[in-house]
Amino acid sequence: MEAHAITRYQRVSARKLNRILDLIRDRDVPSALNTLRFLHKPTKRPILKTLESAVANAVNKAGKAKLEEKDLVIAEARVNGGPMMKRWQAGPRGTGMQIRRRTAHVHITVKTREDVKTEAKRS
Repeated sequence: MEAHAITRYQRVSARKLNRILDLIRDRDVPSALNTLRFLHKPTKRPILKTLESAVANAVNKAGKAKLEEKDLVIAEARVNGGPMMKRWQAGPRGTGMQIRRRTAHVHITVKTREDVKTEAKRS
């Protein structure tokens, strides 16, 4: 079974979020949550919320199948750049300098361990 969650328009650059996603990609959910909870970076918050939402979506989608978070694995974790907010700041000699305030979209997909094993056998 597969479930995903998307968080859009986060006020963090995609590059910063991608460094954190590299730590949890292709890991099981309990160890990824543990890593994120003890990481000392303020940009972990959108990723942690998105991962918790994906786990909750999987448990809710399973219904009476009694799925727990220890049975899940992160199948896909990616971040895409969103639209930039463009602002202007005074520069030298009366010129204007553009400031780009970047945004990002976080996509996380979780699968059960059995689904990941069957896909590995097919490849």
